[in-house]
Amino acid sequence: MSLALTHAKYQFLEGVRMPIAVIGAAFFPAAAMIFFVVPFTADDPIASTYATASMITFALMTTCLFQFGAGIADDRAQAWDPFTRTLPAGPLPRFAGRILCGLAFMVISMIPLLVIAAAATEAHITPLRFVASAGAVAVVAVVFTLMGLAIGYLLPFKAALAVAQLLFFPLAFGGGLLAAPGQSPGFVEAIAPYLPSRGAVELMWAAVGDFRVNWLSVGALGGWLVLLAVVAAWAYRGDQGRRFR
Repeated sequence: MSLALTHAKYQFLEGVRMPIAVIGAAFFPAAAMIFFVVPFTADDPIASTYATASMITFALMTTCLFQFGAGIADDRAQAWDPFTRTLPAGPLPRFAGRILCGLAFMVISMIPLLVIAAAATEAHITPLRFVASAGAVAVVAVVFTLMGLAIGYLLPFKAALAVAQLLFFPLAFGGGLLAAPGQSPGFVEAIAPYLPSRGAVELMWAAVGDFRVNWLSVGALGGWLVLLAVVAAWAYRGDQGRRFR
């Protein structure tokens, strides 16, 4: 565990040395909150609570797709990455350290959302629901972390960045993150249950309020979890094999 924490520490320090990475992780979800949530739902406690949960899911997707997807692909292009693979510690501490670093950036991206929700809206949450929402965040983070890992280990940097950008908005819009529960256009409601973003946001809505999840969405999310785990592991092993061939 100490090796994983050491890897996480230095990866985090490397990230914060580029302020734009930290600002970007926090800015886009906060901007979406300010422009799309505060003007329309600020005075409605239930709507603003659900919208804050949607924006937290939005922030998690942003961090995972870009921090893991584009970030890993960029690291693979550097000379340092193949060298670290030769170290006797093995791949697990590096893998765990990368995930811990990503989780730290996720927390950074969520802090402005919580501050805006507390200061500018009527959103509220009980201590019990706060604990439940933390559990939902953990589940959602695992799914999209695996997606980012798969992208990062499958593709070179420019392709990974393009794929992350191409996936992000369709997943957010198609999953219904940009509308209140049940208020998305009909075609979105039809495809949403099959997207991982929908199952993720429904878990968040259920955690913060009385929303009843669609078990098709949750089942699809579980299917995506398994599929992405397989693809991420295969991509990592394939990349490792190419490095040492």
